[in-house]
Amino acid sequence: MYALIEYKGKQYKVERGSSIVVDNISEVAPGGCIDVREVLMIGGEGLTRIGSPYLEGVGVRAVVGECFRSRKITVYKYKSKKDYHRTIGHRQWYTRLTVSDILGV
Repeated sequence: MYALIEYKGKQYKVERGSSIVVDNISEVAPGGCIDVREVLMIGGEGLTRIGSPYLEGVGVRAVVGECFRSRKITVYKYKSKKDYHRTIGHRQWYTRLTVSDILGV
């Protein structure tokens, strides 16, 4: 059984026990649980349900795992003929979620 969920404006395909990497979640401490109610579709085992846009009464429960940062990217800006050069770096924070259950199936 799998589900397509929408979380923080992005879509993910999840199954029980799978883990996904999402943008940082600062509201819940590591080890806590979150419920995602924006389920677009569930499928598998001869069952397919598609929402318009979301399914009613269906959700995904996930356990919040570690918070980590991505590798550093370098952003370089310049303007030709103006002697303007700037180099900055950025490391994005991410959180790993482990799906524990698909609710309402």
